[in-house]
Amino acid sequence: MVSYKELGLVNTREMFAKAIKGGYAIPAFNFNNMEQLQAIIKAAAETKSPVILQVSKGARNYANQTLLRYMAQGAVEYAKELGWEHPQIVLHLDHGDSFELCKSCVDFGFSSVMIDASSLPYEENIALTKKVVEYAHQFDVTVEAELGVLAGVEDEVSSAVSHYTKPEEVVDFATRSGCDSLAISIGTSHGAYKFTPEQCTRDPKTGKLVPPPLAFDVLDAVMEQLPGFPIVLHGSSSVPQEYVDMINSLGGKLPDAIGIPEEQLRKAAKSAVCKINIDSDSRLAFTAAVRKVLTEKPGEFDPRKYCGLARDFMEDLYKHKIIDVLGSNGKAE
Repeated sequence: MVSYKELGLVNTREMFAKAIKGGYAIPAFNFNNMEQLQAIIKAAAETKSPVILQVSKGARNYANQTLLRYMAQGAVEYAKELGWEHPQIVLHLDHGDSFELCKSCVDFGFSSVMIDASSLPYEENIALTKKVVEYAHQFDVTVEAELGVLAGVEDEVSSAVSHYTKPEEVVDFATRSGCDSLAISIGTSHGAYKFTPEQCTRDPKTGKLVPPPLAFDVLDAVMEQLPGFPIVLHGSSSVPQEYVDMINSLGGKLPDAIGIPEEQLRKAAKSAVCKINIDSDSRLAFTAAVRKVLTEKPGEFDPRKYCGLARDFMEDLYKHKIIDVLGSNGKAE
């Protein structure tokens, strides 16, 4: 058993309370490799933003659970080297799909876990979430649950259609499950194709797709039912067109990739939404940088050259999200 506190990590309870009160959201950045982790920590340390390091089931398998534990501890020490005296860093399991996986993450030093039983019938969702909560809370690990289903594809998570969260269910669900935060569905989606062209309109001047607005009426109703309760948005990458265009111009094929407009995320961050998940954006930044280097220098074979530029691209992206979208900069001095 490894305690996350021994690794220098924190759970989400205090940072979420401060975020709701302060009208900003905590960035939850998924990572799969060292360069992503370096970029996240450097961006958070330089902006003094609390940050959540998210690891999916697939990413955990890719990294190895033991290596991951030491990477998290190293991230805390790296943040201190960068001058962040008291880092506020969470290691979080994203979309845990079983009690066994959540338990294993708690045992290996995660400070927060998500149990995603949203695809199960309502009562089964509550029962599984409660089981995870009862185990995790013994070790002061916080638990995120999900009510409603997001469309799209991300690692092992896949759904062809979305189902908005039913506001009338949230009080009963949160009370009976005991979860610390709740991911809801209001129109966000996993992956780089968050909406089909049929769901969008096209800008007559640019020809670019314009996505439909998020269902803020559902969010408002949830907040009315659960005042002050931490709400989470998954599938909230903006899919920056500069990266999509760069990838496509360098031999990639991402037709009609589209994300959540940043102005809608800013609006959400000022509400009870205190955690916003971002994954696809950094994947796009990484891929754009790799394609750029290998296209401009086809003889290059040193991974440090193309992964180094990818790290720079992602650091800039993370800082932009922290400062210009989520407003979490300066909240973890």
